Amino acid sequence: MVIAVLASGAVLAGALTGAPPPLAASPVVDPVPTPRQEPTATPTPTRAAPTGSPEPAVVPTFNRSARSLDDPASIWVVVDKTRPLNPADYSPSDLVEVPVAHVWTPLLRREAADAVVALFAAFEAETGLQFQSQSAYRSYATQVDLYAGDVAANGQAVADTSTARPGTSEHQTGLAIDISALPGNCSLAACFGDTVQGQWLAQNAWRFGFLLRYPADKVEITGYAYEPWHFRFIGTELAAEMHSVGVTTLEEFFGLPAAPGYN
Repeated sequence: MVIAVLASGAVLAGALTGAPPPLAASPVVDPVPTPRQEPTATPTPTRAAPTGSPEPAVVPTFNRSARSLDDPASIWVVVDKTRPLNPADYSPSDLVEVPVAHVWTPLLRREAADAVVALFAAFEAETGLQFQSQSAYRSYATQVDLYAGDVAANGQAVADTSTARPGTSEHQTGLAIDISALPGNCSLAACFGDTVQGQWLAQNAWRFGFLLRYPADKVEITGYAYEPWHFRFIGTELAAEMHSVGVTTLEEFFGLPAAPGYN
């Protein structure tokens, strides 16, 4: 009864004063937590296994056509009994005197001359001994006289084994030199190959771009008897390649016909 009266009084008081009755408090509701998304691991891509064999490494090959074998001005020109110079009276345009010890004043093409100087200096530095030049460039006219003299003295058959006919001599290219010991020992003779000088040349001339042109075991290829003193400049690139593969004649290296005799 008392509560009802009080409530009625409160309502009546509100009506008399114009104030709204107090609102009932709303119940507090706990918020619903948002589910947390766990990070997912990124899969590592797998590398496909190779399906074939790996590409083989490219091995550079020596270019045997890099220079002419026919042009008399080429340091690779091949001159033998079946491959005469063209023109027959060819004369190099860059001959220079070679500043080394000599019997006859040596002339060679400049590149060959520089190589001879280096070769002579290396031999002396390594052995304490010396070389000298016996003969280097010979002109067509000189070769005419030389060959005629050999034929007169020994007959043509013998001369053709030791002296080139005019127009077929390597000396005419300005790239060939005959080397001997200083002082002379077995000069221009097969026994030079047994000397310290001859053996050193046979083993080391390639380092300076030279080739022992007429080996003892290649007479049927070159057409000339063994000449351990005769060296032909072919450049360090070709000389190193021939040394590496173990080929000792230009004819064999370039696949040219043997030249045991004149055509």
